[in-house]
Amino acid sequence: MAEPLPPTGSRIPGLGLAKGLAVTLRTMTKKTVTAQYPDAQPDLPPRSRGVIGLFEENCTVCMLCARECPDWCIYIDSHKETVPAAAPGGRERSRNVLDRFAIDFSLCMYCGICIEVCPFDALFWSPEFEYAETDIHELTHERDKLREWMWTVPAPPALDPAAEEPKEIAAARKTAEKLAAATQAESAEPADPQGGDS
Repeated sequence: MAEPLPPTGSRIPGLGLAKGLAVTLRTMTKKTVTAQYPDAQPDLPPRSRGVIGLFEENCTVCMLCARECPDWCIYIDSHKETVPAAAPGGRERSRNVLDRFAIDFSLCMYCGICIEVCPFDALFWSPEFEYAETDIHELTHERDKLREWMWTVPAPPALDPAAEEPKEIAAARKTAEKLAAATQAESAEPADPQGGDS
């Protein structure tokens, strides 16, 4: 149950106003912490989402990113090329060649689904965020611009030294240890003094 307010006669008139002004005066005397943005660049967190960089060499034109994008803001054009046989008597193969890869950042909602579904690590988050344009049509960035942003992608964080060893590396290490033990066992066996079977 709430406590009743003191009688109005015991309250000092203007006390709330004086407390509010005291807070204002304290704040006015403190040093300001506002960063003057164009002159001082912000210190961005390591996983900040700015723009999407394209590592074109890894793109196989599988179209997964364009299909999974909820905003349909990724535009991909490609054509098929025939690759000659690698060995005589082999058959020719066909492969997709990327003609256009564009992202319309006026539609993009920065969800990161395209980066997550890319099976070949062709898309990465870049911390670049200064790409304002005066015309909305100029916010559709083609693959050349996306490639430039690729070089601003930060390196992945270092592995945790206390983390569990990956299963693949552990299996490879165990196999190598077994082979080394078998080799040592073979070299440690004494040679047959008779030089043949009895």
